[in-house]
Amino acid sequence: MALTALDVFKHLPKTNCKDCGFPTCLAFAMQLAGKKVELDKCPHVSAEAKAALDSASAPPVKLITVGTGEKKIEIGNETVLFRHEESFYHETGIAIQVSDSLSVEELVENVRIINKKSYERVGFEIAINIVAVKNDSGDAATFTAAVSAAENASDLPLMLICDDAQAMSSAAEKIKASNPLLYGVNAANVDAMAKVAADLGLPVVVSADLDSLPELAQKTVQAGAADIVLETVADSFSKTLSNLTQLRRAQLKKNFRAVGYPMLANAVDTENAQMETNRAACFVAKYASLVVLSSCDDAHMLPLLTVRQNIYTDPRKPVQVEPGLWEVGDVGPDSPVLITTNFSLTYYTVEGEVSASRVPAYILVIDTEGTSVLTAWAAEKFTTDMIAAKLNEDGGAKDKVKHRTAILPGQVAVMTAKLKDESGWDILVGPREAMGIPRYLKSLSI
Repeated sequence: MALTALDVFKHLPKTNCKDCGFPTCLAFAMQLAGKKVELDKCPHVSAEAKAALDSASAPPVKLITVGTGEKKIEIGNETVLFRHEESFYHETGIAIQVSDSLSVEELVENVRIINKKSYERVGFEIAINIVAVKNDSGDAATFTAAVSAAENASDLPLMLICDDAQAMSSAAEKIKASNPLLYGVNAANVDAMAKVAADLGLPVVVSADLDSLPELAQKTVQAGAADIVLETVADSFSKTLSNLTQLRRAQLKKNFRAVGYPMLANAVDTENAQMETNRAACFVAKYASLVVLSSCDDAHMLPLLTVRQNIYTDPRKPVQVEPGLWEVGDVGPDSPVLITTNFSLTYYTVEGEVSASRVPAYILVIDTEGTSVLTAWAAEKFTTDMIAAKLNEDGGAKDKVKHRTAILPGQVAVMTAKLKDESGWDILVGPREAMGIPRYLKSLSI
């Protein structure tokens, strides 16, 4: 049961010293009960109070780390149901499953393909996070060999999928230093598998139906496996999605500590990769911290990673690029100058089409606080005086090119005459859509 602000207040020093940054102890208690601050903000709280307030100060969803080093992934610790309320912070991990029934050579080749699945989108790298090795062979030695080969071939964290405690222990022992995620706790093997995770100090996935999951999770924790991930087992996609939503509500609205852990969803569908991707996208949105798939084909992976990136972008802070004059290709004094805004999606769309044209060009990026061309123009953040100032800025476009011609986005052609008067530049009207840029640039004569 979640503690109220008054419950928290009873355990505080009540000195109103303001050392926590709040005017009174009651104000701090309200923030603490609302999960907006941590207990260690109060330097005077007693050890007894810390023990009593543990449930109030701990995050509703525990943060779990898989892997080590630069490629490690942190999952959990989300605080809202809907991203527009604040933001989602720890993006869903994408795991691609490989089978230990493959030959070592085939497995290594698959792992290397997974390693390369990285894409650049609006200035950010989006990539697969985890290689999941599954014990399809049923043989402990084969599984251990496959896990070792996968670790040697990959710089990504590993997940080991096996419900046999002895085989899991043998394989996990080999790579425990890389902090893999173990997947295999169920009602039938909880004691043995939880002991493996506890002995090795590794995170582990606990799988059960929704009704049994809280009890099984607590049994796993009591056995010493403190870092767990929950998987709700259901007989249909819609039921799994419903269960994930119920668990998220229990975590955040009810502060139900028994299920206060990240959640995993298995989207594997070896018969239909498109359906697998569709389901995975739904799980990313609601509310899986880790999704397992079998396909990493570009046609399926890029859309999924794009969806994830969109969902885990802070809606309060548009993704922006640095305003200024950007160069595309081997530019020179005769290169054209295109004008756009600093909304990342707008800029990288324009930049991609300019690159595709193979015509070296400058892109003059105006600071519109991360809004697109039409939105910025309507909000008076993309005005003729702003653009004119940038065109004539010292060290900028006027000093880079010998001509005085700039290309305005076609959607704001209405600005042309006024911008020409204010800037002293000839203003051309470019395409309305970025896809028209290559043909336009190839036919341009300045």
